[in-house]
Amino acid sequence: MKILVGLSGGVDSAIAAYLLKEQGYEVIGAMMSVWDDSIPSPKNKDVDACLGPEDKDIETVHKIADFLKISVHILDCREEYKKVVIENFRNEYKEGRTPNPCVWCNAYIKFGVLPLTARKNGITFNKFATGHYANIAFNKSLNMYQLRKAKDATKDQTYFLYRLNQKILSETIFPLGELTKEQVREIAKKIQLPVAEKPDSQDFYCGDYNDILQFPATPGDIMDKTGKVLGKHAGIWNYTIGKRKGLGLSGGTKDPLYVINILAKQNVVIVGTKEDLYSSSLITRKVTWGSIPVPKKPIEASVKIRQQHTATKAVITPIGNDGAKVEFKEPQMSITAGQSCVFYKDNIVFGGGIIA
Repeated sequence: MKILVGLSGGVDSAIAAYLLKEQGYEVIGAMMSVWDDSIPSPKNKDVDACLGPEDKDIETVHKIADFLKISVHILDCREEYKKVVIENFRNEYKEGRTPNPCVWCNAYIKFGVLPLTARKNGITFNKFATGHYANIAFNKSLNMYQLRKAKDATKDQTYFLYRLNQKILSETIFPLGELTKEQVREIAKKIQLPVAEKPDSQDFYCGDYNDILQFPATPGDIMDKTGKVLGKHAGIWNYTIGKRKGLGLSGGTKDPLYVINILAKQNVVIVGTKEDLYSSSLITRKVTWGSIPVPKKPIEASVKIRQQHTATKAVITPIGNDGAKVEFKEPQMSITAGQSCVFYKDNIVFGGGIIA
């Protein structure tokens, strides 16, 4: 069986390729090229991030491929990445929301455009694999593939993968799903992998997000809940729910102030106290149910409202074709429009949507 492995230049994808080769599969490496020179080159080039100049990463991927004795292809995915990930990123910030570009990249580029581009370039393979920490299992009773959490809870990446559909899940392998990060590092050191000590990528982009947004300054008001103007801002995209530092306010309030709402149409940032950040419910849009049939009535699940959030018990009620209302058992802090809301039951990822 031929398996195409998405290589990034990091230790996880390299060990995924190594393990598959050790299991007797014919492994082919592929790296997606997404960097667009229309984005200013970030000043902090030494920080490893997903989006940035790729010269070093391409060189590293070739070193990994040589070490593993596999072929590797650098595939041009720039146009699709720009249309899907960058445009969504810019549009969401323009509307006062805070997007998660990694969700869109995984669902539509890494697991969509990359393998499709490989096939268009004449590369034949049976399955696609990555170095993500996640698992896939087939549920016979439902006749469905299900995305499941990784063994290593501290590295689990299912939050970013919840939009993977049945076709993608049926064609994907996650070799690291039952390993911990420490075990992966140990394997890398044991085989003397060139990137055994390479740090993990820390962010989507290593520069200033304004490099990507490139919006002209659009001054507006910073108000409290009563409508009193407390200060000015240069653009709503510089703020996100829960932001406290750098608000540029002169003071005069007893309690620390946080961003509690962003009104894009009015070009206004609303601030309030920490208590104002808590909410018991939210509405999601663009909901996908990747691992179970679409529910016809409310269901109970655990819900994450960001990657580092502890999944919390809630009742999810489907709304219309692609929406849902999520009602938490306990109020949650800093629910942020644009972020993903992911539904879990035990270790199974039911699905999720975008917080509206």
